[in-house]
Amino acid sequence: MSRNFPLDKCRNIGIIAHIDAGKTTTTERILFYSGRTYRLGNVDEGTTVTDWMVQERERGITIVSAAVTAEWKGYQINVIDTPGHIDFTAEVQRSLRVLDGGVVVFDAVQGVEPQSETVWRQADRYSVPRICFVNKMDRVGASLEYTLGTIRERLGAQPIQMQLPIGSEAGFKGVVDLLTMQAVYFEDDLGKEPKYAPIPEDLRKQAEDLREQMVEQIVELNDGLTVKYLEGEKISIDELKQALRAAVINTSATPVFCGSSLRNKGVQLVLDAIVDYLPSPVDIPPVIAHSPDGEKEMELPTEDNAPLSALVFKIVSDPYVGRLAYFRVYSGTLKTGDTVLNPIKGRRERIGRLLRMYADRREDITEVTAGDIGAVLGLKESFTGDTLCSVNKPLILESITFPEPVISIAVEPKSTADQDKMALALQRLAEEDPTFKVHTDESSGQTIIGGMGELHLDVLVDRMLREFRVQANVGKPRVSYRETITREVKEIDYKYVKQTGGHGQYGHVVLNLAPLDRGAGVKFESKITGGVIPREYIPAVEKGVKEAVESGVLAGYPVTDLQVQLVDGSFHEVDSSEMAFKMAAILGMREGLQKGASVLLEPIMRTEIVVPEEYLGDVLGQVTSRRGVVLGMDVRPGNAQAIHALLPLSDMFGYATELRSATQGRGVFTMEFDHYAPVSAAVAEKIIN
Repeated sequence: MSRNFPLDKCRNIGIIAHIDAGKTTTTERILFYSGRTYRLGNVDEGTTVTDWMVQERERGITIVSAAVTAEWKGYQINVIDTPGHIDFTAEVQRSLRVLDGGVVVFDAVQGVEPQSETVWRQADRYSVPRICFVNKMDRVGASLEYTLGTIRERLGAQPIQMQLPIGSEAGFKGVVDLLTMQAVYFEDDLGKEPKYAPIPEDLRKQAEDLREQMVEQIVELNDGLTVKYLEGEKISIDELKQALRAAVINTSATPVFCGSSLRNKGVQLVLDAIVDYLPSPVDIPPVIAHSPDGEKEMELPTEDNAPLSALVFKIVSDPYVGRLAYFRVYSGTLKTGDTVLNPIKGRRERIGRLLRMYADRREDITEVTAGDIGAVLGLKESFTGDTLCSVNKPLILESITFPEPVISIAVEPKSTADQDKMALALQRLAEEDPTFKVHTDESSGQTIIGGMGELHLDVLVDRMLREFRVQANVGKPRVSYRETITREVKEIDYKYVKQTGGHGQYGHVVLNLAPLDRGAGVKFESKITGGVIPREYIPAVEKGVKEAVESGVLAGYPVTDLQVQLVDGSFHEVDSSEMAFKMAAILGMREGLQKGASVLLEPIMRTEIVVPEEYLGDVLGQVTSRRGVVLGMDVRPGNAQAIHALLPLSDMFGYATELRSATQGRGVFTMEFDHYAPVSAAVAEKIIN
């Protein structure tokens, strides 16, 4: 199979935004205008292509990222529609890891919202070039100026206004393209035929001023154009486009477009901008890979005949065809029937069926070339974050890191027949979602599932009941607390000695424990010199430390933010073993944690509550009664106030109902995990009891 499109005419982009900004509606319009669909899908009616799961259609939100492919003016555009809800942040993270560019959608009334900031920071982390689309320009209170201001202030970005809206709110009917200085109207119901016309006289002066401002911003990004501009020479549209494209690709500028996806206005101009300004796979720097031992670094050009490097970024369990793995090929070509290596697991995989995905529909293909995204059936050992490469040229790509769960619930099968089905269902769901964790509570024997929030676990349990037909009882949500020490403990000297018939057991370790900054995790370091403990026993000590921190001494919660140093010890020529050193580390750690004045930590959520001004006092009262700390407030359009606060997750269960009743259903809130903080003595006592 040869390439349908040259590599420079391919775009791998994601649609990213806060919940309810209009990502899925914008994706639907992209598919419609590019000729992939012949009717417009609607989120409220549950008829969209990318929101195909039953749970998505029922709730009217995106839960899993969906990949679709469209064509526009001779370009192939691979689009991934991502979720906006913070509980599904892993979906955004793994999509951004493999994309070359992004369209960030903003609500023209709300401007930058909390999850907009989160996805923006995630895109910064992976250096993803972006363009912005200010959606919902037809809504009451919509303001392009306000949104541009929030992009500058809250995101610290350099937005460049590319359009001027014609008409406002319900009277919004088109835009002035500041580059070509033409008015573009969308008059028919489907907005299929944009009509180009001269700029209305009442907007001409404003458009000229804004164009001058836009040209100044663009020429500042290019030394050659700056000289030309200062010498008073005319700068062509092509020169401006080239300079802006280069600045977008190196993430130093972000062009901003506006429209209304639901009213079919402005989306074709966004498609033009994707083609004009976002990078193709050849425009981004070559991917960096490492040799399996981590010692050699190599650059991999985006070429079909280069060594194969592909990253698995998503696993889907399909009830009909089994496990489906989405991957991005960075270099080389992957063909049906190939045998490839997963260097992380050290296992070979055979490539069964290769597919091009269109949301939940599939099209068989024979190969996936460099720069493209595809899916494969039949991988047995490869999961999210794993590399696929040639058997004779092993290399490892940077993996994807995910946040730890902050909330958990207990689940138990209703009958013995459901027991095996539940174990299989939970295993499949955990393979799909790296932020979903399953473990057994040793003290109670219960199966505990952990996730990123109430909605996250609610959706996963719903999928377990429906897709896997498991009958289960579900407990109440509970918070994933952590434990840590508050003071240094020096030289915990622990000998594990057991004498039985034959060989005995002898392991002797001396450990130092020290608290670390919040979010640092657990770090183990060996300071052993002179062979006082043979090298082959050090990994056993580390294993013992890792096992010991899985349950702390106060209430059995995992221990975090801890530095463990192995500083001394001794061994016995005959009786020492890996097991003995592991047990010495576990029991020594227990002793150290008790001496280190352990405290409980609880997850604190960064929360934004938007309420009409008349309810502000009541809502502030709710925040303080839930142990919240107000960080600040700002005014929102439509006589509303946004309260920014930090609140403990344990006090946020059921808050949605309380907020609705206090504000006659007009208050909304969003929250995302911020950090872990020590709990007060009174709260700790309640948790431990």
